Amino acid sequence: MHEITTSIDVNAAPEVVWQVLTDFDSYDEWNPFMRIVGRANEGAHVVVELRPPNRRATTFRPELVTVAKPRELRWLGHLWMAGLFDGEHAFRIEELEDGTSRVHHSEEFAGLLAGLILRLGREDFEAGFEQMNAALKERAEAMAESEGVTVEGEASESAPNEGSTA
Repeated sequence: MHEITTSIDVNAAPEVVWQVLTDFDSYDEWNPFMRIVGRANEGAHVVVELRPPNRRATTFRPELVTVAKPRELRWLGHLWMAGLFDGEHAFRIEELEDGTSRVHHSEEFAGLLAGLILRLGREDFEAGFEQMNAALKERAEAMAESEGVTVEGEASESAPNEGSTA
């Protein structure tokens, strides 16, 4: 088994990160690494297009095996056919003590071609994961700020107070 594991800290609550991560229709606006067509429903098949840097895009139809709001999104996919190059892609959102999030983004690869494909393209896949992580962080933090909510759930200083007569 081969694995790529990355993580990034995001200054936004897990619910905000989850909202960005599962809004597949908006991926074109922020995600440089992948596009997804479908809905985040456990058991559903979605269409995923991966665009690793320096590589051609690859499209496949994985099954969403875990959709646990706001903690985990996981799918299992096969390139060409099961057993050749299989991947279990996962996003796990950990809430930190201060209410912010740590996103663990990983994939476990198996199959007859897994070792060869990763020897040839591991650096590009890792770079794609890191690019997506950075873009997810930027999008979630901007969303949290625009909603005027701190990670503790209180109104930020720039947000007007309810009932104020400004």
